[in-house]
Order: sequence, then structure tokens, then C-alpha cells
Amino acid sequence: MRKRVYIAYTGGTIGMTLSKEGYSPAPGYLKMQMENILELQSGMMPEYTINEYNPLLDSANMTPEMWVAIAQDIADNYHGYDGFVVLHGTDTMAYTASALSFMLEGLNKPVIVTGSQIPICEVRNDARGNLITAILIAGNYNIPEVCLYFGDRLLRGNRTVKVSADELDAFNSPNYAPLGTVGVDIKINWDLMHWNKNEKITIHEFAQHSIGTLRIFPGIRADVVENILKPPLEGVVLETYGAGNIPDQNEALIEVLQKACEQGLVIVACTQCLRGTVDLGAYQAGAVLEKVGVISGFDMTTEAALTKMYYLFSRGYKVEEIRKLMQINIAGELTPTTKE
Repeated sequence: MRKRVYIAYTGGTIGMTLSKEGYSPAPGYLKMQMENILELQSGMMPEYTINEYNPLLDSANMTPEMWVAIAQDIADNYHGYDGFVVLHGTDTMAYTASALSFMLEGLNKPVIVTGSQIPICEVRNDARGNLITAILIAGNYNIPEVCLYFGDRLLRGNRTVKVSADELDAFNSPNYAPLGTVGVDIKINWDLMHWNKNEKITIHEFAQHSIGTLRIFPGIRADVVENILKPPLEGVVLETYGAGNIPDQNEALIEVLQKACEQGLVIVACTQCLRGTVDLGAYQAGAVLEKVGVISGFDMTTEAALTKMYYLFSRGYKVEEIRKLMQINIAGELTPTTKE
């Protein structure tokens, strides 16, 4: 019996056509194109059902509410399919892949998020290969994770970042090896999987919370930071230099961060670097953050840290518990530490 794959088509470049204003989503177009791809009709391919969202989105318009809709769509169809593919625009794909990894607790089937840099309407495109391979993996490999497939690599969803606006290998997983590679053969690294203990899938919806990011830069003003960190902000990912450093000679800035932490704001330090981890004890310029109440995001991406905050606040945890859980591996988003 052929495997069955459910495709949640949210929009993105993959199914766009060229209009007077540039590439834009076209209802019904991708489904029509897929019906004409002979490989997808092959008996060696899984059967697929495609649910085209209305409206189709350029992923720049993705929201937490849409993350909930995608997660619920997967849950509603969970028992009828062997795997799932989420077709998505590349701009916010890493955020969605990260969010779904926290929302889909107990996932024991593959959810593969993919898209393309070039629309399927173009003669030369990456859409066709990404689409066919994502469906094959979703249908034939019992991967218990939310993954992102792009450029012949299968990556853990909550470890990914978009690294290029115009190259076909647009995504990377800087602090975690690929879960799979695609060449002549599809090779899955089973020993790298994050196996779920729960047999029943549970959806954790994200409620509305005031969460953001703040990037440290030379000359950053304390009064500007103070205005950003005011209520109703509940949590912020602080993108620091290197291993977690900030300008520690800027006493006014340090005072602002300390005051915000004392007032209950959750501040998580992640590195601006593509690779590496935050170690707040490595340098004096980083140790000051730990002293004032900022916590380490270790080797989490900004995308993972941000969506993890949404998840924890939406679960109703108290501030101190959120600070603790942000430093503990939940869905494979960070390398385990002695804090676990």
C-alpha cells in the first residue's frame, strides 16, 4: 500500500507566478503544476493530499496565529497520513519550523517544511526537487521531528537559519549536524534524532504575548533600550556579541537591563554569530549580564529562542520557571548542559 502524505500549502515563492508587481501567490496554480509533474504520479511516490490555504501568504506576513492554524491542521489530519509537508515561503520558514517543534508535542511522524528560492513556474527552479524529495522523505521515513528540507539537506527545524537571499542552499543548521543528506541516496542520521516519549500528539497553541528581539551594536544608547524594554514587553531575545558580550563599560545600559530583569522581564542572551554558543562566564563583558539577571540562550538560534518564549509564556509558566526552562533542552533546540 502506498504511503500517504498531507501537504499544507501556506504560500510562498514555490507556487507564485509573475505579475506586474513581481512574484505573487496564485490560487490553484501550484496544484495544477503538481498534477503535471510525472514523478508525483509514479507508483513509487506516496499519494498526497494538498490543502491550499486561503489566502496564500508571502511568508513575510506570517504570524503566530498562522502557526497555530498550521499546527492544528496537522493535528486534525494526524492519524490519516504517514507524514506531512508544509509548503512555506523562505523569509520566515525558520521561525515556523521552530514554532511547530514546540507546538507539536508527542510528534512521532515527519513534518517537513520546505519551499523554494525560484518559483515552479520558471523553467530553471529548485521548487521541483525540494517538493519531490520532501514528499518522499515525509512518506517513507519515520522521522519524529519537525524538519526543514532545502538544498539537499534535511535539517532540524528549530536549529535552522536562513543564510542566503539568493543562493539555492539558503538554509543552514550552524550548531547541529544535518538530520539527513540527499545525493544519489537519501541518508538519514538516525542517531541525531530527538525521539519523543509521548505516544499521543498534543497541540500547544501560542497565545498573544509581547515578545521581541534586540540586537546590541556599537554606540547603542541606554535610553533607547529603556524605551524598548518597557511594559507590556514580557520577554526579549538579546542578540549579543560573541560568547555573550555587551559593552560592560556602559553603566547606564547595565542599569537598564538590571531594572528590566528585576521588574520581571525575561531576557535571553543569544549570539549574533552564525556559529557558537553563549557562555556568560567566559568574559567580563558577558559575566555582567548574568549578574543583572539575563539568562543564557546557549547555542539556540534567535528564531528558536523567540518561538520557545512564545511557547513557555503560552503554557502559563511563572517568570522564574520560564527563565529556568529557557536554559533546558525541550525539543532539540539547544545542546544539553549540566543545568538539565
